[in-house]
Amino acid sequence: MQNLATPHKLTDASPLRREPFPLALALTFLFVAALWFGLCRELSGEWSVNEQYNFGWFIPFFALYLFWLRWQDAPPARISNLKFPAEPWERRDKRQSREGSGERARAASEFQISNSAALVLAIAALLLLLPVRLFEIANPEWRLLAWIHAAPVLTLTLLFVWWAGGKAWLRHFAFPVAFIFIAVPWPTALETPVIQGLMRVVARVAAETAMLLGTPAQVEGNLIRVSNGLVGVNEACSGIRSFQTSLMIGLLFGEVKRLSVLRRLALVVCAVVIALFANFLRAVFLVRVAATETLSEVGRWHDIAGYSIIALVFVATLAFAYLLGRRKTRNSVAAGVSPAESGCSGTRVACKSQPSLLPLQLPVSFVTGALCWLLLVELGTANWYRIHERNLVSGMRWNVKWPEQAANFRKLKIDEEIRAVLRFDDGDAAAWTLTSLRTAETAHTAVATSVDRSAGNTIGCSLFVFRWNPGKNSALLANLHRPDVCLPASGWKQVADYGVRTYSVSGSIELPFRHFEFQRSFEGSAPQVAHAFYCLSEDRASGGSASLGTTDSPGMFGNRSEWTRAERFRTVLEGRRHLGQQVIQAIFISAEPVSSADAETHLRDLVRDVVVLRQNENR
Repeated sequence: MQNLATPHKLTDASPLRREPFPLALALTFLFVAALWFGLCRELSGEWSVNEQYNFGWFIPFFALYLFWLRWQDAPPARISNLKFPAEPWERRDKRQSREGSGERARAASEFQISNSAALVLAIAALLLLLPVRLFEIANPEWRLLAWIHAAPVLTLTLLFVWWAGGKAWLRHFAFPVAFIFIAVPWPTALETPVIQGLMRVVARVAAETAMLLGTPAQVEGNLIRVSNGLVGVNEACSGIRSFQTSLMIGLLFGEVKRLSVLRRLALVVCAVVIALFANFLRAVFLVRVAATETLSEVGRWHDIAGYSIIALVFVATLAFAYLLGRRKTRNSVAAGVSPAESGCSGTRVACKSQPSLLPLQLPVSFVTGALCWLLLVELGTANWYRIHERNLVSGMRWNVKWPEQAANFRKLKIDEEIRAVLRFDDGDAAAWTLTSLRTAETAHTAVATSVDRSAGNTIGCSLFVFRWNPGKNSALLANLHRPDVCLPASGWKQVADYGVRTYSVSGSIELPFRHFEFQRSFEGSAPQVAHAFYCLSEDRASGGSASLGTTDSPGMFGNRSEWTRAERFRTVLEGRRHLGQQVIQAIFISAEPVSSADAETHLRDLVRDVVVLRQNENR
């Protein structure tokens, strides 16, 4: 029997020698690169704004490195034969030693069927890219689309690997190709319960451990009450980031060491256990810091402890992978099997079974058609939205001039969690106090410096301004910071919705605001009243140029966005993509009753004083 490890000598009659296919090779790599560039472009949005997935930027480079390592010891590749398509070398060698035409006909028929099935699968994957891209433009943060997009990209890549080297190559290179899945964001329906469960467990364990160490602590949901105040166990403290990073590190080192399936599983479990245990220690440490020092010290130590966990997981997993890899090598040597005889596993020495030339190119007709289809997908989806945007007009843009001379004026820090959820490009917030008289007859003197504040009603004013640049997010995203979304999460109860009214900015230029009223009460104190005003301004929208805001926007009328599939489908059918948005939200809070008319008077003065128009920019 012929030794498959012996290099095959390519004769002058070989198809590879007769037809070098330089164009096909270039087109093939261009096609594969275009597929992966499109996928990474879509995933990069989540990698940039979500700290849980910051490690995703490293995954494409790790995948290339793992593919290169696999290339060093790749098994014998098949060479496509013009008469017997998709026939691997070993089967061709056996066929050549047989007599008769029946075996040859059956072999050709078998691989012809395989080629037909692969062609159908490739066409289906290419067709799927069209609706995926159409929905991605309108809903770029929809995580389900990321998984659907990754599926055809991996399918086409693995089909290319199968075409080049047969089933042996498909098995050999499957892991490096599929490694990108570790960087695809989890679906929200799966991730949210995991995060919430981890937050509750971490809070409970940290509080109990702190009590055992002599630090009084009480669990309140995902909050821990200590002597100096409340310590929140948020998503960053839940351990989900450490968990996902440990999965990536365990899988990476298991592949580098080329461990068996059971050893890889043990390595991943070890990495996850180390990460979760270290995260529990971090939570206990932060609780102790909050109890013995100040709450501000918790913020200073939070990130330092988090990066220390990642470093610990990296070093510990590397050491454990080294021990598992060394034990595997000893077992192979004890069994009398050399690394080369065991399929080149566990060694970086290249197998000698590789031919000097490999058929890495796809047929020119197929790859040319696939590239044209990718170009058609991009052009067609872009034109779909342009057609729906033909009647849109560019509105005026505005800025905010902060009233820094107002009483008790201060800038507010926007929490990082809010930044991660809203994904705005620019955001700012400030708070100050207003004083208005209780009588309507003297309301016009409320801003005078001679007002006796002891006879007036002190009103706290908060102003939030956010800006989303075109193209990065869904047009529905700005709808997440409506007052009827944010305030109920802070204990406020909505009692009225006064609808939308316009307020003059300058001359005939107006901004539409939607007016809500809320109440909140604490035990032993009078209820508070809050009047919240919300304005969503589109950079391009239907309507006259005299209106800055979008009075027909779903964010201004109707209920808040629930991010349902029907709502996402509707944005695609209506051709609504993100063309740039601005949101301004004003909240007036008082311990005494404030009528809706008085609140609207305050907003009218506020809009006239702080909103400043600027010329429209060409984008």
